[in-house]
Amino acid sequence: MSKKAIILLSGGLDSITVLAYAKQQGYACYALSFDYGQRHNAELNAAKNIAQHYQVVEHKVINLGLGAIGGSALTDEHIAVPHEPQEGIPVTYVPARNTIFLSFALGWAEVLEARDIFIGVNAVDYSGYPDCRPEFIEAFQKLANLATKAGVEGQKTIIHTPLIDLSKAEIIKKGLELGVDYRQTVSCYSADKEGRACGNCDACRLRAAGFASLGVADPTRYQTQAGDA
Repeated sequence: MSKKAIILLSGGLDSITVLAYAKQQGYACYALSFDYGQRHNAELNAAKNIAQHYQVVEHKVINLGLGAIGGSALTDEHIAVPHEPQEGIPVTYVPARNTIFLSFALGWAEVLEARDIFIGVNAVDYSGYPDCRPEFIEAFQKLANLATKAGVEGQKTIIHTPLIDLSKAEIIKKGLELGVDYRQTVSCYSADKEGRACGNCDACRLRAAGFASLGVADPTRYQTQAGDA
């Protein structure tokens, strides 16, 4: 039987690449997405389509109320999504998001008796989020094997981060080699209901730069005004 793996699937460029990679490595993939109170559901709708396309064993969408605590432009409509690069950690950082997501993944992994969790964090071309760094992953890995029945009984959980040392261009190149269709993805922080990107936020800029540096056309669909900018 194939080894089981939990794949954190947002519906964006990085997570589809990780899913394709895990499938290529022979894992039986269980996809986990979150409706956490984000500004739009376009990325979540993309995740559902991607999970179906890759025929994952199961796809769960967990409802979280992170909008109730706010503190991020992605969960609080009173905080604008910036259209210019920011110094330090940007307001699009969602407090403790990856800690929360990985905790749910860890719980489901224990139920499924899965020992592998894949997450598409990246510490090269990213927005400076503290929960995308290798130090964070190492700390959570240690926690995972201290805080679970499986870990205490010697069934170690491994947090896989195959993209963490790659540039956005390298991630896209890897995905294309795996046959990823990036038309299926939504990366924008301010996408409209149809999944069309703004072309101005950090996520859009990093994605566009990655495709441009490869000399490959970006299949992102843009909102009219962004496309004209």
